[in-house]
Amino acid sequence: MKKIINKLLIIALVFSTVMSCKDPDNAIYDVFDGVSYGAVIRTLDRVSTNYNIFDLNSRFEIVVEEQDEEYGGLLDKVNVYVSYTDKTDDGVNNSKAEILLKSIAASEFTTSANGLPSTTIAATFSEALAALGFTIGDGNYNGGDEFDFRLEVVLTDGRSFSADDASGSLQGSYFKSPYAYNVGILCIPDSPITGDYVINMQDSYGDGWQGSKIVCTIDGVENYAFLPDYWSTGLGPFTDGTATITVPAGASTVVWSFVAGDWPSEVSFQIIGPNSGNVIGDFGPSPVEGELALNLCNE
Repeated sequence: MKKIINKLLIIALVFSTVMSCKDPDNAIYDVFDGVSYGAVIRTLDRVSTNYNIFDLNSRFEIVVEEQDEEYGGLLDKVNVYVSYTDKTDDGVNNSKAEILLKSIAASEFTTSANGLPSTTIAATFSEALAALGFTIGDGNYNGGDEFDFRLEVVLTDGRSFSADDASGSLQGSYFKSPYAYNVGILCIPDSPITGDYVINMQDSYGDGWQGSKIVCTIDGVENYAFLPDYWSTGLGPFTDGTATITVPAGASTVVWSFVAGDWPSEVSFQIIGPNSGNVIGDFGPSPVEGELALNLCNE
């Protein structure tokens, strides 16, 4: 059975308790004594997490649900904050400090399939620019720069929880509760940029991608890039590799996407632009499934 020894952690916790009429003095009671419970925002769907500099209506949009010790009964509101990080190396720093973009009251939430309060949080490119004081077309924002959205859960008892309260376990694959989202400004032109796209691929474990793959669909025809799977080929190790996908002259539609197989947490890759030689997409570990947004600003 694949990777049993290295990857499967089995924790057996056995308690032996002697019952008596006196209060128990087992250590477990000391462990949980004084424990308080908070709240989490869980990401159900990342509908869109990048802006297109050519499209003021492009959106940052996610679907979330809230959980607290009363299964959402303590939710008062969720505050949405936004800031801006200037990553353009031109000697001028146009970064913007964080401001409150909006507050979403508990009454605006619906009920998710999990029986918890759920809502869609969205902001268009133009809304984010205006909120931070940018003038449309003023040249103070550029492709490659970044908006940073942060969520804050406020409970009816006055407590609040945000990114600083999220441990590694909350940010992992089960809870998906980072509270914070980086939204890049990409340059996605109306017509495809043709040429050879080089894809550098890595697998942190060294046994290949095990079903994960990059798909470049050119006018309806799928082209694939991936690292071979050691477990099916018996070859390897497969820690890295390079592939090239050519978008031919005259192509009318090009869509890049990622399909996750087993252990996508080991998968990373970079896509190099055909003209500039710059990295136009850097993904992983655990790339998000679905369409890949490439930064074609300098192509």
